[in-house]
Amino acid sequence: MSEKQTSVFNLSRRSILGGIASAGAMAAAGQFAPSIALAQPDSPLTRAIPGTDERIPIIGMGSWITFNVGASQKLRDERAKVLQTFFDMGGGLVDSSPMYGSSEEVIGYCLGRIKNRQTLFSATKVWTVSKSMGTRQMKASAELWGLEKFDLMQIHNLLDWETHLETLKAWKENGRVRHIGMTTSHGRRHGDLEEVMGSQPLDFVQFTYNIADREAEKRLLPLAADKGIAVIINRPFQRGTLIEKFERHPLPDWAGDIACANWAQFFLKFVVSHPAVTCAIPATSRVDHMRENMSVLKGPLPDAKTRQRMIEYVEKL
Repeated sequence: MSEKQTSVFNLSRRSILGGIASAGAMAAAGQFAPSIALAQPDSPLTRAIPGTDERIPIIGMGSWITFNVGASQKLRDERAKVLQTFFDMGGGLVDSSPMYGSSEEVIGYCLGRIKNRQTLFSATKVWTVSKSMGTRQMKASAELWGLEKFDLMQIHNLLDWETHLETLKAWKENGRVRHIGMTTSHGRRHGDLEEVMGSQPLDFVQFTYNIADREAEKRLLPLAADKGIAVIINRPFQRGTLIEKFERHPLPDWAGDIACANWAQFFLKFVVSHPAVTCAIPATSRVDHMRENMSVLKGPLPDAKTRQRMIEYVEKL
């Protein structure tokens, strides 16, 4: 079995009981996507990386701003508790970037001080120009995280992507990185990302998608499903503005039907219930908020009809 086919979570075939993603949602989206699977009643919901037997939990962790705490021992130890909670509740994918200040160094500090990190799916980015600088930056990131290699290396915001993609292709072939991808956090770059997705052999893409910003539904999400590319969603809360805007409003009476006790869960379940989404990466600096986010790994997800109902409810407020 190849490394790409080997799950970092060591899930046995017996543990995958099959998909529970809504067939109606897939039909409504007009596309195929890897099914969600629940291994055991207390295990996290996962989705397959297209073209592999590997599955990752549908909720990951971002680190932009939240883990950029510098040398403060107090703040680093607080973030270690946040990351410990993430893994305790079934987390896998942790995403960062050299762009995020001290975040990579802080993640490395935290990983060295927590238990049960065996499910870690490490994801970072290259964010510079030229082959030599990119190579140095990626090596430095591995040292900061305390890793021999990353599960996923992404080209951040398409910066000098032609150069870095050639490096990453070679690194993947040589086993220096397991998966390669590309990201954008700017809606104006969706067209550029679409062109790359259509012509280059990417394993992952990362972009913005949430209940208030559904632009990605038009082309990027269908294209990812068609090409067999895994999708990581950033900014599921619109940098927190969705929570701030709606937290004064009550959840709909039927939110309990999809196991939503707060707006964070409501917004996350909307995102990860799209059949082309592999994982969403909300960021937080608080243990209680991490618990809320990770609770999405349990319980039902909305089907196509409920997703439309969610949109209509939010748009009326």
